Amino acid sequence: MKCVRILSLVVLFALNAVAQSDPWAPVRAFEGKWEGSVTGKPGKQLSSREYQFVSDGTFLWQHDHSVYEAKSPDATPEVREDFGYFSYDKFLKKIVWRQFHSEGFVNEYRLDSVSADGKLFEFITVRIENLPAGWRAKKSYRLLSADELEETFSLAPPDKEFEIYTVAHLRRVK
Repeated sequence: MKCVRILSLVVLFALNAVAQSDPWAPVRAFEGKWEGSVTGKPGKQLSSREYQFVSDGTFLWQHDHSVYEAKSPDATPEVREDFGYFSYDKFLKKIVWRQFHSEGFVNEYRLDSVSADGKLFEFITVRIENLPAGWRAKKSYRLLSADELEETFSLAPPDKEFEIYTVAHLRRVK
C-alpha cells in the first residue's frame, strides 16, 4: 500500500511538472492577428502580423506584411513581407525561429532571455543568411497587455553593438 501511495505521488508530481513546463509559454501570447504602426530608420510603415500554431501545435507560423510610407508624392509605397516558423528544440531547450524575408534574408533566432514576469523576451540571431559574416539581429518583445505589444528590432554590424532599427506598436485585432 505504501508503494502505491508513493507511486501515486510521483505520478502527480510528474503530471504537475509537465503541466507547468510549457516551452511555448513566451510566444503563446502572439497567437492571433495584429496590426499597428512601425517607425525607424527605413521610415514609417503600417504592419499586419499573424501567428498561428500549425501541425498539431508543433510549430508556430508567422506572417508579416508591411507597407512603407512613400518617400515622395510620386513614389510607390514599398511593400515587404516575411514569414517564419518557431519550433522548440528539445536538445537546446530553446525556442528557435527561422524567418524568411522578401529581400532574401533568412534569420535564425534563438530565444535568448525572458524576464521574470514573462512580459519581456529577446530573440538573438545565431545565423543570418545573405548578409556578410558577423552581422547580428535582435528582436525584443514587451507584452504591454493581453492585446498590445511592442517589438524592437535591432541590428549590429560586425564587431559593433546593437542599434535600434525599428520599433513596432501592435494591437491584437483578432
